[in-house]
Amino acid sequence: MTVLGVGVDLVHVPSFAAQLAQPGTRFAEAFTPGERADAAERADPDASLAARWAAKEAVVKAWSAALFGSPPGLPEGVHRRIEVVSDAWNRPAVRLLGDVATAVASSVGPDLHWHLSLSHDAEYATAYVTLTR
Repeated sequence: MTVLGVGVDLVHVPSFAAQLAQPGTRFAEAFTPGERADAAERADPDASLAARWAAKEAVVKAWSAALFGSPPGLPEGVHRRIEVVSDAWNRPAVRLLGDVATAVASSVGPDLHWHLSLSHDAEYATAYVTLTR
């Protein structure tokens, strides 16, 4: 296994929740219906969405790190095409959709694996992502 990139992000949950509540927020389209449904089932939906936002940012950072020295080539609306999914035991994973999946495969190569860890406590949510081949 070769590590191609690492990304980490930290989100202040109260600030993020305030932005989510604003009409016309840029976060309105950032989450898939599955992410919203999963967050709604959690004890703290805002913290859950904040952790998912941190994951999306960490994915972009890991992808960018894998392209060091090359142009990033991020498609428009990249965040809504990075999805955090959970298995039956609530373990998170990254799923890339549409043009983002195509862009990552064409820029970094095939046989990629995203390793994701999420956490939130008190006022902060964080995500750590490693991209490997």
